[in-house]
Amino acid sequence: MPTRIAPATSADLSLLLVLMRAMQDADPWSEVFHETTAHANLTELLDHPSYGLIYMAWDGGHPVAYLVICFDYSLEYRGKGAWIDELFVQASHRGQGIGSQLLDLAEQASREHHAHVLHLEVSHGNTAIELYRRRGFVDHERYLMTKRLDET
Repeated sequence: MPTRIAPATSADLSLLLVLMRAMQDADPWSEVFHETTAHANLTELLDHPSYGLIYMAWDGGHPVAYLVICFDYSLEYRGKGAWIDELFVQASHRGQGIGSQLLDLAEQASREHHAHVLHLEVSHGNTAIELYRRRGFVDHERYLMTKRLDET
C-alpha cells in the first residue's frame, strides 16, 4: 500500500510526466503523446480545479500511481459529470489495492464536486476492466467517437 495519496501540485509535474510516460508504454493513448503538450495541459488543470483534479499515490518518497478526474456537463446524465481521465498504477505496485483506493477517491472527490455520474474509458483488453466492472462500472451499447477540432 502507498504511504499516502495526495493532490498533485505544480511541484509534482516532472514526476507526473514520468508516470504518464510509463502509462504510455503500458497502454498508449489513441492520440500521439507529446510531453510538451501534456505538461501544458497538466499545468492548466492544476491552475483550474473547476476543470478537474489530479492525485498521486506515493510509496515512501516515490510516486507509484496517479489519478486524473475531469468534469463535464450532460443533459442525459442530469448535469455535472466526472470522468476518470487517467488512472495508472506502476506494474510493480499492482495487485496491492492502490487502484481500488484511487477508485474510491475518484467517487468521493466527484461527489464532493457535485458530479452526478462518474465515467471512465478503458482500452479493450486492458486487465483493469474486471476491476472496473466489480466496482459497478457498466458497459454501454455505444461507441466512443471523436472528431478533432484543431489541426495540432
